[in-house]
Amino acid sequence: MSGFTNQPKILRGAFVEYGISLPPLIVVFQFNPATISRSRSAWVDVTDTIRAAEPGQNLSLLQSLSSGLDLSPIDFRNGQTIRVQQESINFDIRLDATDKLNDGDTITEQFGIAPRLSTLEAMMLPKGQSLLNAAAAALLGGSANKVLFQDKDREPPVILFIWGRKKILPVNITNMSIREEEFSTDLNPTRATVSVSLDVIEGPNVPFLYTKAMREVMSLLNLANIAEVANTMVPK
Repeated sequence: MSGFTNQPKILRGAFVEYGISLPPLIVVFQFNPATISRSRSAWVDVTDTIRAAEPGQNLSLLQSLSSGLDLSPIDFRNGQTIRVQQESINFDIRLDATDKLNDGDTITEQFGIAPRLSTLEAMMLPKGQSLLNAAAAALLGGSANKVLFQDKDREPPVILFIWGRKKILPVNITNMSIREEEFSTDLNPTRATVSVSLDVIEGPNVPFLYTKAMREVMSLLNLANIAEVANTMVPK
């Protein structure tokens, strides 16, 4: 204990399975990633025939602008279509058993960080084909789909990437690279770095719409800096 009572509590990032199924998949980050890379790409579809404006059209446009009579919007893209890809996110998750080993945690002493690693790996596999899921379904006297939130048992579960109160994104984990760095005497991993790549599932789903709304609110707050626009055209 540091003795200070006014220290701010830091939120933890997490992966949480969307919906309720057995067994639930939840991984709270032991250490928040130091860096997160986010990217979004767009490309121009030029399948339509794009013709350069003829000299006569250019002259007509200039005459209309000078006379101030033609205020109709101009088609700048002239038949081009812009296609935007969903957002991609990349970061590293660090796992370390040292603290729990010092605290005498029984599970960590027996298995190291293997339970957390196994849960992360399970997030990329079809949950409907899980052996534990099949056992739970047998105990409930029904099919595997009865203990799954989704009907498509051949697809991995939808995972929510939770990063604070303003960002809750449904994602597909498209890549996972695990580097196990230290091991116990039983060869259980005690330290590892997991690099993950995510594709955001954008569309009419509640988590994405909530995050999108929060992003738009943040954009509105940026209007407080609108006076800076004058500095782009009029030097100080």
